[in-house]
Amino acid sequence: MKAIVIGCPGAGKSTFSIKLGKICSTPVYHLDNIWHKPDRTNISREDFDNQLRDILSTPSWIIDGNYSRTLQMRIDSCDIVYFLDYSTDVCIDGVLARIGKPRPDMPWIENEFYPEFRKWIEDFPKRDLPEIEHCLDNCSESIKIFRFKNRTQGDNYLDSLI
Repeated sequence: MKAIVIGCPGAGKSTFSIKLGKICSTPVYHLDNIWHKPDRTNISREDFDNQLRDILSTPSWIIDGNYSRTLQMRIDSCDIVYFLDYSTDVCIDGVLARIGKPRPDMPWIENEFYPEFRKWIEDFPKRDLPEIEHCLDNCSESIKIFRFKNRTQGDNYLDSLI
């Protein structure tokens, strides 16, 4: 399996990916964990791209994260796309629920919901969704695309794999 999990921040991409990885015995890679350093700085784009290429060259993986700059590269390398296309309210609630909790996909604990991050989520449907739609509309017909509109659909899909 070579799968990507995309969607608005707060949709639960990492949680979905971890569950899918356990069910399918497939390694999971979180792009946020690659890009961000524990001191809240980032690695270089070149280092990020090299690490991503290394992952893509392995026989199976699940990669969660949007990172639109590399979305096409990941789509071109995958067999399956899982798109968690949830409402803005669901995503904001998802971020609020994880404040103050350790996460396997980030090298630090978020202790507050920054206004800039809220704005990023609120703007996602207008800013990021058109690019995602374009990439998915133009991907190979051999790639399976699962688009879930709510958490129940995603959870039911995962349950169907058990």
